[in-house]
Amino acid sequence: MRPLVRLALGMGLKHPHLETLLRELLLDEATRLWQQQGVASPNISQLAVTTGLNRKDVTARVRRPTDPLPHTELSAAAKTFTRWLQLAGQDPALQRLPIAGSDEGGLSFEEVAREASRGDVHHRAVLDELMRLGMVIKASPSHVELAAEGFVPTADLQATLAFLGDNLRDHAAAAVSNAMGEAPLLLERAVFAEGLSEADCEAVHQWMRQRWAGLHRELVSQLSEAITRSGAQGSQRLRVGVYFYYGEREAPGE
Repeated sequence: MRPLVRLALGMGLKHPHLETLLRELLLDEATRLWQQQGVASPNISQLAVTTGLNRKDVTARVRRPTDPLPHTELSAAAKTFTRWLQLAGQDPALQRLPIAGSDEGGLSFEEVAREASRGDVHHRAVLDELMRLGMVIKASPSHVELAAEGFVPTADLQATLAFLGDNLRDHAAAAVSNAMGEAPLLLERAVFAEGLSEADCEAVHQWMRQRWAGLHRELVSQLSEAITRSGAQGSQRLRVGVYFYYGEREAPGE
């Protein structure tokens, strides 16, 4: 929890904010547990006993649902960027695209955006969002170019925190599922080493980035084919990730 507390304090959150968030999560998970046991709508008393919260707190939360951060996987900009990155991985010449199609043929950003978003969002709106996030740059008045290796919108704080939440949630969900003996056993592994120099750590960092870039392309291709086969009607979702961190040796208890 320490890194999350550091993030919360860095964002200006105080104890009352965190207490409210924890209360809401306790109630959400308690509701889920009762539903898994066949109780479709657990009552106030059941939720209060399960969470240890008083009935007043439970009643207030049940009557006032909160709005979550946006789901990152639903973004038209994210879908378009990922599809473009996949195509550019197959043909580096596609790192740069004309904004709109022409009589001369050839792939355009407009076509990629239309395909990725299924025509739900105008390609100019998608392009404006990607440029705002710093993921795409204008190479000329009529052409745009990829400016990032992955959809990590650091220029937008809310989107950045949404991605952080999605990634940490699913990573933790995999680890907790394995710890509780749920099936199937999910892939969740890490390598730890200490006594290294900063240069050694950075060399491994760059090596991992290169390996992930290749794996990312293969994953996107395989998943795109699977979605096409199912007509995007399958009931399951997945998230595959990798992380890397290095820093000073930690003192006991940190």
